[in-house]
Amino acid sequence: MTNQLHYLDYLVFLVYLVSVSLYGYWIYHRKKANETDTKDFFLAEGSLTWWAIGASLIASNISAEHFIGMSGSGFAMGLAISSYEWMSAATLIIVAVFFIPIYLKNKIYTMPQFLSQRYNDTVATIMAVFWLLLYVFVNLTSILYLGALAVESISGVPFLYCMLGLAIFAIFITLGGMKVIGYTDIVQVVVLVMGGLVVTYLALNMVSDHFGGSGVIDGLSFLRSNADDHFHMIFAEGHKYYYELPGMAVLFGGMWINNLNYWGCNQYIVQRALGADLATARAGILFAAFLKLLIPLICVIPGIAVYVLHQNGYFQQELLGPAGEIKPDRAYPTLMNLLPMGLKGLAFAALTAAIVASLAGKCNSIATIFSLDIYKKFLRPEASEKQTVWIGRLAVWGAFAIALCITPQLRQLEQAYQFIQEYSNYLTPGAFALFFLGMFWKRTTSTAAIIAAAISIPVAVAFKLIPSTPMPFLHRTGWAFLILVAVMVVVSFLDKKSVHNPKGLDLDPKMFKVTGTFAVLSILICGILAALYTVFW
Repeated sequence: MTNQLHYLDYLVFLVYLVSVSLYGYWIYHRKKANETDTKDFFLAEGSLTWWAIGASLIASNISAEHFIGMSGSGFAMGLAISSYEWMSAATLIIVAVFFIPIYLKNKIYTMPQFLSQRYNDTVATIMAVFWLLLYVFVNLTSILYLGALAVESISGVPFLYCMLGLAIFAIFITLGGMKVIGYTDIVQVVVLVMGGLVVTYLALNMVSDHFGGSGVIDGLSFLRSNADDHFHMIFAEGHKYYYELPGMAVLFGGMWINNLNYWGCNQYIVQRALGADLATARAGILFAAFLKLLIPLICVIPGIAVYVLHQNGYFQQELLGPAGEIKPDRAYPTLMNLLPMGLKGLAFAALTAAIVASLAGKCNSIATIFSLDIYKKFLRPEASEKQTVWIGRLAVWGAFAIALCITPQLRQLEQAYQFIQEYSNYLTPGAFALFFLGMFWKRTTSTAAIIAAAISIPVAVAFKLIPSTPMPFLHRTGWAFLILVAVMVVVSFLDKKSVHNPKGLDLDPKMFKVTGTFAVLSILICGILAALYTVFW
């Protein structure tokens, strides 16, 4: 096995790089007259088709944390980690039906803007600052770390240069605005799915060959029979990984809060649909839900395959860390290094596509929140459209500068995917409580929202530190959410004026009506999910 790319791999990667760059450049100049308009730059208003929205949602969501981190978790705990993907498919349906109509009706462009309109500027600013800190110090750095680690493992290029290269490519895409990001994400999704399937095909064929079978179907069968403990979606209490995926909380508890907040109240994700009409936005989100069903096939199955092969004598040295311990996050790069010339370049391009798309999407959201909710609102309200876009571009450079300083410090992690989920969820309960009650309960007051925003992180941290035995973070998320909702309800009821709250949203049931096609496809997705959880319970 070699940790280097050959000339044919470089050629394949170069074709990908040039194609994405030229396509992005063409998209950027196609509507150059609008390049200084904030709605065009941050939202690509009216420019993205349903398939562009769906592809962009997936490209921005899928990154090295999936290819590397989720594959590592597949090696360690098995198919159960797929709940993050499969439950997301169901969540996207709910977001499309109930959340998006509210945003579009109220002409929402950023999540802090919604909080400002529904509550007040204090709530919006508190959450804007929280989101910026989370996006820069947790999300951006972890994506850059895992991406650079993967590229280093595959190409042999030093970690520092990999970091810089990924950052520069992502900055190039981000500076073109959401229109460039959205349409280049179509190319990125095609590349990452093709490359991901190549790696899965290799892994299943290796398993099949080892056990005397033939083809990927035999490979899947051998995986199930030789690693049955890796094909259970619901862990019982006492299981080694119950802390990460605590039993029924995956189906009925904290996982829903985690997913609804991520897909429905997250600037980084929702931003892709905010510039479209309702029908287009819903179609794009549903397309993303179907794509979500496929992600475990290209991210989790390879990790399980490496686990089975490792148990049978393969990869004894490749998976070892500096201290001689097994490093699950090395499972995916190990497989990629076995690909033949050309195909390795395709898989490498797929991984790079996933990393760059996520970095670009994340930074566009950072730029959007900082420019519209901090700079334009507090620092320079009189700023022109051109100046606001310019500040947004500066925010991109600033975010990457911070991330490049922090990223090398993450090299001590064992399962980076769990790190991301754990620390993102300190903010999740409070953010979702604000949005959930703000949307669907008119009596929720600004005072209640301020209190909830202020105590959100302390409550989440308390659940982490106070219990004598560690509490699974999905349980902490669920309990923290319920406590914050209870606080908001009590405070709102104590305010007699809340009965006629002028900032409460007027919801028309007709807003949530869907087409017959949407309903049929949604039922199909739910049926597939029910079958998957029944088979792999």
